[in-house]
Amino acid sequence: MDIRKIKKLIELLEESGIAEIEIKEGEEAVRISRMAAPGTGAQPLTQVVHTAAPAAAVPPRLPELQPAALAEAAAGKPKPNEHVITAPMVGTFYAAPSPGAKPFVEIGDEIKVGQVLCVIEAMKMMNQIEADKAGHIASIMARNGDPVEFGQPLFVIE
Repeated sequence: MDIRKIKKLIELLEESGIAEIEIKEGEEAVRISRMAAPGTGAQPLTQVVHTAAPAAAVPPRLPELQPAALAEAAAGKPKPNEHVITAPMVGTFYAAPSPGAKPFVEIGDEIKVGQVLCVIEAMKMMNQIEADKAGHIASIMARNGDPVEFGQPLFVIE
């Protein structure tokens, strides 16, 4: 199922106030449900569960393309002098302010606290992600246009 369709379903769910929706297309299914954090009175969280065709019918993906594998690699054993900046939301990662523009940062760049590192588009809103620590960019763990998950490592700063 296309990520754009899933984003549109999330938007429709939030606008309508419906608690849960499940859509099936062939062998693929997606269930989106809203649940509030217990006892907080906060806005409901949106949860997306996507099930695909049986594993035998789906071609294998390379580990370096899977966000979960990136998260495990970064969270595995960070060096003492490394700081990992993670995605604060689900959305689409953009390394530059506009198509064809120079990226905000590149590997090896020296950064300061508050410097914009990337943009994450969520619900048609462009959210600037800023550095919370000064240092040098050791690694950029997402590619331009990649969908990112909440908590997914984006940058490693030394």
